[in-house]
Amino acid sequence: MTVEGGSTEDRWVDDHAGPVVRPYAVTRGRARPVTGTFDLISLVTATRADVAGESGLGPEHVAIVALCQRMQSVAEVAAHLDLPVGTVRVLLGDLMARDLVQVSPPRSSAGVPDESIFEAVINGLRAL
Repeated sequence: MTVEGGSTEDRWVDDHAGPVVRPYAVTRGRARPVTGTFDLISLVTATRADVAGESGLGPEHVAIVALCQRMQSVAEVAAHLDLPVGTVRVLLGDLMARDLVQVSPPRSSAGVPDESIFEAVINGLRAL
């Protein structure tokens, strides 16, 4: 089908950005994950290697599982797939609900040095 000024496909492709799909279309209008909370530095690992045959998964879900064969942070997943973090969180919730990924929360800050150590290092660097 041709639309005035070009084909239908031309309307949905931006010369610089590629295919135009809004984040709410990827998540079917959902803004929150069905399960789980995901920090930017939470680590995601796939529990299975191949999910292409799973019903109800979109191409973004499949891409996340493929990417997370090696452990990735939520921020890395968003960056690699060029999707907003909020969209990735919703998709991860879907995958967690199906036990297709495991998400490990970030470690607690119990082992983080006292703030005074950082201040001393900064002051030492300034003195150089």
